[in-house]
Amino acid sequence: MADLDGNIDANQYHLQTPQIASGFHVKGASGLDFGMRHRLGRIFDVTDGRTVMLAFDHGYFQGPTSGLERVDLNIVPLAPYADALMATRGIIRSVIPASAGNPLVVRASGGPSILKDLSNERIAMNIEDAVRIDAAAVAVQVFVGGEHETQSVHNLTQLVDGGLRMGIPVVGVTAVGTNLARDARYLRLATRMIAELGAQVVKTYFCEKDFETVTAACPVPIIMAGGKKLPVLDALTMAFNAISQGASGVDMGRNIFQRQAPVAMIQAVRSVVHGDLKPVEALEQYRDLSGDAED
Repeated sequence: MADLDGNIDANQYHLQTPQIASGFHVKGASGLDFGMRHRLGRIFDVTDGRTVMLAFDHGYFQGPTSGLERVDLNIVPLAPYADALMATRGIIRSVIPASAGNPLVVRASGGPSILKDLSNERIAMNIEDAVRIDAAAVAVQVFVGGEHETQSVHNLTQLVDGGLRMGIPVVGVTAVGTNLARDARYLRLATRMIAELGAQVVKTYFCEKDFETVTAACPVPIIMAGGKKLPVLDALTMAFNAISQGASGVDMGRNIFQRQAPVAMIQAVRSVVHGDLKPVEALEQYRDLSGDAED
């Protein structure tokens, strides 16, 4: 393709110059309607513009994965320590107490299970139902480079249109398949596309090299996806590095709820994200709170 072959790699990211916030603590949101800003302000802490989101929407394509067999017993006790909860509307309505004050980020795309091609998703809920459930945002997978890339992009833009109509932000999630590299070049492409097409927040993976260019090139907040379970220190280090390189928070699931001591782990993650605690110090906090759990 001529455009691809002739494209010059971008390199002027001005990493030492933060994007102007213009009076609102959420990146890129100062020009949004009041309702949109109000919802984003519930997700991102006003003191530091960051968030610790707890993701447990895995069952929409994986079924009852380890740690999510009983959401009422394993996840609800973690809610007081999360800035926001990311879940499906089915779990929210059936399990999450209405008295829980957490902002809700509702999974709005779906279709295939792990037995099929995951990129073949559709919009799985109406934006009006997001209003009924009092969602602070809705989330949609975007498979840049996947078999059904255009379809997933269309899912995103349809939700963005509905979200603008109702004042509900959209979280665009970069879905990295087995054939797509999690490197900065790919993540810059995917996150920038999602933001340019109207998502108010982007969730993506961390990469060891040049992640700061990913966050610098994205005009809206980037939240780091936790991914598969890692050793405690590795997970805390990944969160620390992502925040240090410009991420506006983390959205962790398995690295929290699959721990021996999930309550201790989410508190350690909070200390990294909101307290700038070093990974080794956060590991000590985890051990103290967990009774020296080693996982």
